[in-house]
Amino acid sequence: MRDKTLLVAQRELVENIRTKAFWIGILLFPVLIVVMMVAPTLLERAKSARQYAVVDESGWLLEQIDQRAALPDLEKVFAQALERKRAGSSRFDELPEALRQATGQIEAGLAMVEEQAGGDWDESERAEAESTIIEGFASVVAGFAGTQGGQLREMLPPEAIAPLEQLREEIRRWWLELPAEEAVEYGSGVSKSRYVRVEVPGEGEEQIAELNRRVREGELFAYIVIGEDPINGEGDSRYVSSNLTDDDLQVWFSRLASDVLRAERLEEKQIDAQTADWIQAPFDMRQAKLGTSGEEEDVATQDRVRQWAPVAFVYLLWISVFTVAQMLLTNTVEEKSNKLMEVLLSSVSPLQLMMGKIVGIAATGLAMLGSWAVFFYLATKFVPRLTGIDSSLDLSIIVTDPKYMASFFVYFLLGYLFYAALLVGIGSVCDSLKEAQNLMTPIMLLLFVPLASMVPIGQDPNGLLARVMSYIPPFTPFVMMNRAAGPPSTLEYVLTSALLLASVGVVMWAAAKVFRIGVLMTGKPPKLREILRWIRAPIGVVPERRAEQMR
Repeated sequence: MRDKTLLVAQRELVENIRTKAFWIGILLFPVLIVVMMVAPTLLERAKSARQYAVVDESGWLLEQIDQRAALPDLEKVFAQALERKRAGSSRFDELPEALRQATGQIEAGLAMVEEQAGGDWDESERAEAESTIIEGFASVVAGFAGTQGGQLREMLPPEAIAPLEQLREEIRRWWLELPAEEAVEYGSGVSKSRYVRVEVPGEGEEQIAELNRRVREGELFAYIVIGEDPINGEGDSRYVSSNLTDDDLQVWFSRLASDVLRAERLEEKQIDAQTADWIQAPFDMRQAKLGTSGEEEDVATQDRVRQWAPVAFVYLLWISVFTVAQMLLTNTVEEKSNKLMEVLLSSVSPLQLMMGKIVGIAATGLAMLGSWAVFFYLATKFVPRLTGIDSSLDLSIIVTDPKYMASFFVYFLLGYLFYAALLVGIGSVCDSLKEAQNLMTPIMLLLFVPLASMVPIGQDPNGLLARVMSYIPPFTPFVMMNRAAGPPSTLEYVLTSALLLASVGVVMWAAAKVFRIGVLMTGKPPKLREILRWIRAPIGVVPERRAEQMR
């Protein structure tokens, strides 16, 4: 029996490997991975900048906003340049000389601060110090009199001030002259590449009329009017645009203006910057986790990736199980409708044929999944380098984590066997795909439940919902995969796996009894009551169909 089953499985595997759909499925996945990794950056670069104009009736606020807007942009530029240098990227050598010098200054400042602190820093402390130094350097370059910029100047010896001022002027001049469409090359998400302010000639009502015309005809995305006394809220400050759905420009400009006005009001009340920062400082908590030894450990970005990785695995598991099981259903229905089943059954038993089909298509699915894992690993390693996309997030840890990969392949096999048995039973009683699709509705509803609960379980992998659904066999593969970051206790793994294995055995037994009768049956598909009669019937006994059931 085993030899014939393996022959059927081999036939199914070879037949599927020869199809174009198999190779399209294998090659389409790496294409999608590359597109998902590259598309956000390419779309950001391709997005046209929002052109806007500002009428500043206050006479001073707009200049302050320009300085404030440059600060976060320069922070992103310095941070990305530092990341490129540390990664040894060739794109660092393409940066302007002044920016490369600034990166060296930031590294030197970080080393000096670390040495003063005793050199015993953890990852979070180093990241915080790096952020502070970058912010201070950006404050100096932007000409923004912030606390961090003042602290940076105080740290430097007197002889270093003049070179810093010269470097500041070079970077400032380069940044002001840099075209908006090129700014995104130096810092992802910088406002300079998204919002471009244009000058509109005229004054008073004449200027407003011209602005309205340009907005109406689409030459301007929006214009902003700053009132005469924004500190005291006097004057008609307003934002005018024909686009009422995209308020990014309004939110961005309003946030910058609010920051400037807050600083001016504090100064008017004679509250110094350090006191103001102290008053506004939020309650800050360092996020930590318990390590394997039970001691506290800092939470790194990779820890967050590992925490949410099971959600991605569940989605892929769902697609894999559904795709491969659907392949089995289609194959079974087609062979039955083409009368090929009758030829095959002249050489093998119904059980051998069914098991061979399930094993053969399972091997096909495993081949696809294995190739997808290899492609994903290669993409995470080489796509950022080949496309010039900077990424400090190493996603390859997802496919190199033995716990996740072992869980994924085990639950794929068990989930596939469970649903494959259901679908091969359905396929055996149907003469067309249309009939099979009607009978698949309950199974599709079952498959959507773990997909809908994917995020809630990912947020609370050991909660009541997750634990209860783990013991429901149709959901067990998906839920237990989703809980892998919890992780569940060893006892739960054993109990749920034993229950799932037993359920697979029961479903296989029932599918075999349906398959042996349905595979040679013609006429109207049986109803659920008749299928239950087939399952209850002793082995070797074929319940007689009523005349109305055959029509």
